[in-house]
Amino acid sequence: MKARLCMPLGVALLLAAGCVSAHMARTPPSSLVQGNLAPCPSTPNCVCSQDADPSHHIEPLHFEGPGEAALAQLLTLVQAEPRTTIVGRQPGYLRIEYRSRLFRFTDDVEFLLNAEAGAIEVRSASRVGHSDLGVNRRRVESLRTAFARAQAPVSTKAP
Repeated sequence: MKARLCMPLGVALLLAAGCVSAHMARTPPSSLVQGNLAPCPSTPNCVCSQDADPSHHIEPLHFEGPGEAALAQLLTLVQAEPRTTIVGRQPGYLRIEYRSRLFRFTDDVEFLLNAEAGAIEVRSASRVGHSDLGVNRRRVESLRTAFARAQAPVSTKAP
């Protein structure tokens, strides 16, 4: 009797996992809307520097100097991180996929250059699920720290 119940349940779980995996594998369209990053959905698994909602808002990455050079420096930092794939690259715009280590969940991260403001706007969102337990916000803050460190001038103090 147990074997009869376990088999359909196992098949159902495999089908569900396959559907989630197939959904995660498809890269959704860019969130760019009229030259800006789209606001986050109502779910708490997204942050965006151009979102007016305080629960989703995060500061952009600030830089000094040429904007494209700052974006190139950011790209170098992103490429050094594990489980990242560049899925879109245009002048002033980067789109990256991050995959989680254990379950291989995909997060979509977009960077949009705002050279006049000396900022790189950012949007980081989980592709599936409701909550990300703060992963997207921590990722952006970690990138901000690394980016600021890379932007800092090297001190040449004499001993």
